[in-house]
Amino acid sequence: MALPLHTRGTVAGHGASALYKVLSLAEALRQDFPLPRAMIDLRELDGVDLNALVAIGAGAILDKDGSLASPLPTLHSLTMPAVVAPGDVVRVHPSGQVNVLYRRGANANTLFATERCNSQCLMCSQPPREEDDSWRIGEMIDLLQLIDRDLPVLGITGGEPCLLGDGLVEVLRTAKQYLPNTVLHVLTNGRLFADRAFVRSFDQSAGQVVWAVPVYADNATDHDYVVQADGAFNETVNGLHNLAERDHRIEIRCVLHRQTVHRLQELVEFLYWNLPFAEHVALMGLEPMGYARSNRDKLWIDPIEYADTLSQAAAYLWRRGITVSIYNIPLCLLPDQARPFARQSISDWKNVFVPECQSCTLREACCGFFRSAGDGWRSKGIQAIESKAIA
Repeated sequence: MALPLHTRGTVAGHGASALYKVLSLAEALRQDFPLPRAMIDLRELDGVDLNALVAIGAGAILDKDGSLASPLPTLHSLTMPAVVAPGDVVRVHPSGQVNVLYRRGANANTLFATERCNSQCLMCSQPPREEDDSWRIGEMIDLLQLIDRDLPVLGITGGEPCLLGDGLVEVLRTAKQYLPNTVLHVLTNGRLFADRAFVRSFDQSAGQVVWAVPVYADNATDHDYVVQADGAFNETVNGLHNLAERDHRIEIRCVLHRQTVHRLQELVEFLYWNLPFAEHVALMGLEPMGYARSNRDKLWIDPIEYADTLSQAAAYLWRRGITVSIYNIPLCLLPDQARPFARQSISDWKNVFVPECQSCTLREACCGFFRSAGDGWRSKGIQAIESKAIA
C-alpha cells in the first residue's frame, strides 16, 4: 500500500509550525545535517539520555507513545506511524498535523512552488488559486538544506513556478549550493521565458535544471484552447528557443486526451523540425484530478483508441534520435512495439493496481494506475498480460 504524505500526531513544546529532518540517533550524531533542525527518532530506542540530546543541540524528538518526559519539543502517537521515517523532512504544526515534504527512498520527490498560474489548462490536476503564497519561497529554501545530498532528481512544480520571479532564481541558487549533483526538474508552461532578460536570470542554473515544458499541438489554435490562454503557444515556443540559446536543458511534454491526440503525429513532426534541441519528449496519460474531472466530456478518450497513433508517434521520434517516453499508460493498453518506451511514472503515493494486475507477468515493469482513476476513467482494454517480455 502506498503511504500518504500526511498524518496526525500529538505535539508538545511546538509553538509554531516547523520543518525537521527526521533522523535516527546514529545518523544525527554524524551531524551531516544541522542538529537544531533534526527530529531524533526514538520510537524504537530505550534509555536515551534526553538531557544529552539537549546538550548537543537536537531540535526535537519523535516518540512512539508520549511516554518520554522530554525537555525537547516532541511529536508522538502518530495515527499512521509508517508515514514518517528516518531521512524524511516533515512540517509539524502545533495542531498535530504532519506533512511529509521530502521522503527518503520515494520514486519521486517534488517541491510545490506556488498555487498561482497564468494558464487554465483544461486538464490541470492542480487547479490554480490566486493567493499570496510567497511564503513558500522561504520554506523551499529551508527544505533544500535538509534533503539528502545524494538525491538524483528533485522536481519543482506548481502552479507556475516562474511566477515566483526572483524567488525561483533564489530557490535554484540554494539548490545548486546544497544539492549540486541533483538534477532539478522544473515543470513550467514556459510562457514567461519569452522575455530574454528573464531567461538570463537563470544562467547559473543552466545544466542542472531540466525545464519540462508542455506543447500540446503543432498550432496556436489547438494549444491555446487546451491551456485556455490566447497567445500562449507563441510565448511558449519563443521561450523554448530563448532557453536553448542560453544552453538550458529542455524536456517537452504532451498530455494525451481528446483535444491533443487527433494531431499527435503532426505534433511530433513539429517538435522534430522546430524544437530539435529538446533532450526528451514525454507523451503522458491523463491524471483524472482537478479540472480534468469537470472537463471529462471534453477530454476522456480510452487509451486503446489512440494506442496505435501513440506508438507511431513515439517511434517517429526515436528513429530520429530523440529520447521519448510514454508516461502513465499501463502496458496492457499499449502495442508490443510501444512498451519499451513506457515508464513507471506515477508517484508511489498516487499509485495503485487493479485486480486484473494480480496475475499479470509485466506488473513489476508497469506504471499501474492513478489512485484517482475511478470507473469513469477505466479503459475497456485492461487485462493481465501472460508470458510476454518487454523488448
